[in-house]
Amino acid sequence: MGYRFSDLTAACQDDWRAYIEHPFVLGLGDGTLDESAFRHYLKQDYLFLIHFARAYALAAYKSRTLADLRQAHEGLKAIVDLELGLHVGFCREWGISEEELAALPEARATMAYTRYVLDTGNRGDLLDLHVALAPCLVGYGEIADWINARAETLRGDANPYDAWIAMYESEEFQAARRAEEAWLDARLADVTPARFAELTQVFRDATRLEIDFWQMGLDRAD
Repeated sequence: MGYRFSDLTAACQDDWRAYIEHPFVLGLGDGTLDESAFRHYLKQDYLFLIHFARAYALAAYKSRTLADLRQAHEGLKAIVDLELGLHVGFCREWGISEEELAALPEARATMAYTRYVLDTGNRGDLLDLHVALAPCLVGYGEIADWINARAETLRGDANPYDAWIAMYESEEFQAARRAEEAWLDARLADVTPARFAELTQVFRDATRLEIDFWQMGLDRAD
């Protein structure tokens, strides 16, 4: 019996829960997050998306099959042609202009996480890269589920972050999450225990860097 993505989260359960249930996420769910913290996060998330696109370009380079190449191409296209535009529009609604986004310096947490992902992909294979990206793509989908499962969560006009929650609970995003989990399950099924241990370390490191990214937003850190 092979490994699955759920085995990665189980192996890193403490860090995974600290990421999914971070105080920043709690504030998003109940609407108590300071708006300046959210704006700081939004700005840095724009920079993260750019590096996320670069990671999909690297995934294309690392692909050995046409199916993987197509998947990487679709991911890159979705970020460049759709998500970045949506993010710019979302930032505009929060008083952040596209000119301001273009001139942003990267926070240290942004640099640490994005460069870790790209370095992991460069020195490893396609599975290493996907595992490093999984806390973002899969994690945000689980975060939306967790927020909606809490009795304290506010939805609608009562919560200024309702649109953010809606973005990640959407069928489009959840479908992408499920597709990524299925891709990971198929690849993890064939790895050895030693290889799984290596991938667990990648997943743990990436999850900890995601925690730092939330904390960067909460602290408005440079």
